[in-house]
Amino acid sequence: MSDVRPSDAPTVNGREISPEAIAAEAQNHPAGDPDKAWSAAAEALAIKTLLLAEADRLDIAPPSLKDDKGRDLAPDDARIEALLEREVKTPDADEETCRRFYDRHTDRFTSPDLVEASHILFAARRDDETAYAKAVADAQATIAELADHPERFAALAEARSACPSAGQGGNLGQLGPGQTVDEFDTFLFNLDEGQLCPVPVKTRYGAHVLKVGRRIAGRTLPFDMAHAKIADYLEEASWRRAVAQYIGILVGRADLQGTSLEGHENPLVQ
Repeated sequence: MSDVRPSDAPTVNGREISPEAIAAEAQNHPAGDPDKAWSAAAEALAIKTLLLAEADRLDIAPPSLKDDKGRDLAPDDARIEALLEREVKTPDADEETCRRFYDRHTDRFTSPDLVEASHILFAARRDDETAYAKAVADAQATIAELADHPERFAALAEARSACPSAGQGGNLGQLGPGQTVDEFDTFLFNLDEGQLCPVPVKTRYGAHVLKVGRRIAGRTLPFDMAHAKIADYLEEASWRRAVAQYIGILVGRADLQGTSLEGHENPLVQ
C-alpha cells in the first residue's frame, strides 16, 4: 500500500484504528486500486472515530436505534445520527429559494418531446457486406413503393420486417430522445409529423424504413407540483454541506496520523 500500510496503523487523537477494521471497511469502498480502497476506508473510520469521540464528549445517547425511515441502525451509527441531529442545523428551503431554483433549472422539470414512430427492419450485420448491401437495397425498394402507396406501410411491415413490431404493423409506440440508437434518433427527431424517411436508416441492426407519426411536445411540471421535491433536494444538499463543514471542524482540531486527513484543516469543504 502506498498511503497506509497494515503495519502502519493510523491513529486518531492517539487511538489506533486496527488494520483488521480497515480491511473490513475497505469492502465498502470498491476501487480499481487497492491502495485507494485502503486509504478511503482508513479515512472513513477516522471520521467515524472522531464523531463517536465527540458524541462521548457531549454525552449523547441515541433516542432510538431506528433511522427516520424506521430502519434498524447499529448503536454507533445511531449515536452519530443523534450527534448530527443535535449539532448540525440547516434552514428549511423557503418558497422564494425553491422558486428561484425552479426558474433556473426548468429543464429538469420538463418532459422530453415524444414522437410516434413505425419502421420496417431489414436485418443484417454490418460486417457482412453482401447481406448489408441487400438490406439497404430492399429498404430503398420499399421506400419507393411506399412513396406511391403510403397506405401499405402496416401490411409491408407485417410481411417484411424482421422486428417483433411487425405484428403491430411496425408500430414502435412513442419514443423519446435516447431510447433508440443514435442513427435512428437523428432521423426520428428531424422529420416532420407524418413523414416517411426518404432514405434507409442504417444502424448496426440493419436498414430501416422509418415513418414518423404524431409528435407530442414535452410538458413542464408546474412549480406547485415540483415545490415539495425541490425543497427536499435543496434541504438535503444544505444538510450534506453542513455535515461536511462540521466534520471538517472536528478534523481541524484533531491529532491525526496515518490517514489522508492529516495536515488538512478542513479537507471536506472546498
